[in-house]
Amino acid sequence: MPLYEHVMIARQDLSNAQAEGLVEHFSTVLADNGGTVVESEYWGVKTMAYKINKNRKGHYAFLRTDAPSDAVQEMERLARLHDDVMRVLTVKVDAHEDGPSIQMQKRDERPDRRERR
Repeated sequence: MPLYEHVMIARQDLSNAQAEGLVEHFSTVLADNGGTVVESEYWGVKTMAYKINKNRKGHYAFLRTDAPSDAVQEMERLARLHDDVMRVLTVKVDAHEDGPSIQMQKRDERPDRRERR
């Protein structure tokens, strides 16, 4: 099955438990349609570069999934209809990276930009 990475932004006035509940909800949507969530991370409340629906901040969540495209399309459709979700970004990847995402790594653990060339 194809591998995907998703980033979701939820409204800022939700509690942490409600934001993590959204991640669980969309994980079950993927599981019901034949996909699996490999890893999920809750990044917390972050300030956005511009306002979305009159909100300056949002709850960010990151999902790594192994799911068929029909399951991903259904999850994205339900996320667009959900009032608490402001944005969803889905990217198809060749392989999932091991370890935490770059957002969860401490600054001194991150790879140097000059080393990536």
